[in-house]
Amino acid sequence: MAESSGGSKKLLWIMVVLVLLSSIGAAAAIYMVMSQDKNAGGNAAAQEVAVRQTPIFLKVEPFTVNLAGDRTGSRLLYTGITLRVGDEQSKEILAEHMPQVRSRLLLLLSNKQASELATPDGKEQLSQSIIARLNKPFAENQPDLDLREVLFTEFIVQ
Repeated sequence: MAESSGGSKKLLWIMVVLVLLSSIGAAAAIYMVMSQDKNAGGNAAAQEVAVRQTPIFLKVEPFTVNLAGDRTGSRLLYTGITLRVGDEQSKEILAEHMPQVRSRLLLLLSNKQASELATPDGKEQLSQSIIARLNKPFAENQPDLDLREVLFTEFIVQ
């Protein structure tokens, strides 16, 4: 009989160890699931922070300019430009100084040749030149402009 009680004690200890191991495994599984939910919640919060911003545009009325002479004689450019800015303050500054904006654009464009503007690369370089020209301050103590993009809404070289 002593042997049978020793065997049941071993069985009891094995069952206790198995219960403890299963509890530890279950706790680890629950921890992993909970930490994934927290990470997903963190990603959702990050996604909420990246809220879609409405773009801010300022339209410059279309105008015609004489291009620099080339082998084919005098040429004209008719263009409409829209500026995409990053904030309302930049839009207001550009709108307040629209005569200066148009003057800078006309001076810049009148020095271009039709052959320069005919290619997509030429238009991209023109866009970068416009951004550089318009980022120069219009008045003293003017805050920096957040000029993001120049969009050509009309573009005819004749």
